[in-house]
Amino acid sequence: MNPLNSPVELGMRALVLLAQASPEALDIASLVVLDHAVLHSEEFDGPPSLLPELPAQPGELGRKRQLLHEGLAVLMRAGLASIDATTDGLVYRATDRGSSFVGILEAPYVGQLRERATWAVEQFAPHADPRESMHGFTTQWHERFTGTAQPLGEHDA
Repeated sequence: MNPLNSPVELGMRALVLLAQASPEALDIASLVVLDHAVLHSEEFDGPPSLLPELPAQPGELGRKRQLLHEGLAVLMRAGLASIDATTDGLVYRATDRGSSFVGILEAPYVGQLRERATWAVEQFAPHADPRESMHGFTTQWHERFTGTAQPLGEHDA
């Protein structure tokens, strides 16, 4: 098992996001957007990014949802996160045990992750529309690759 970009790594980042958002719950779409914002925060006028800009970066989002599902399952089996069914769908939250677990982690990377998670939650959750945020990300990549500023989904008549 590759520890990088694995369900365990994404689950740990999700746990930090859920702990920062607590007591609010987040759905999987919001977690995908927030995780992307945490890793590439500098692109959104936030603190320095945790990861360098890579050519394959847009492909991250395609795999992230499934890996997050698997990571959240690991967190729930460990009692670090819980899932609730609401009228808006399934939402996840950090348990008291999960928030305490994040609090005892001392690695410098976790400190940077907490700092960016706090920033991302304040900037994008809970009022941001994950679909709109995702559209913004893909439009930004489209502009970067094509050199045009035309938003995706809008065509000249």
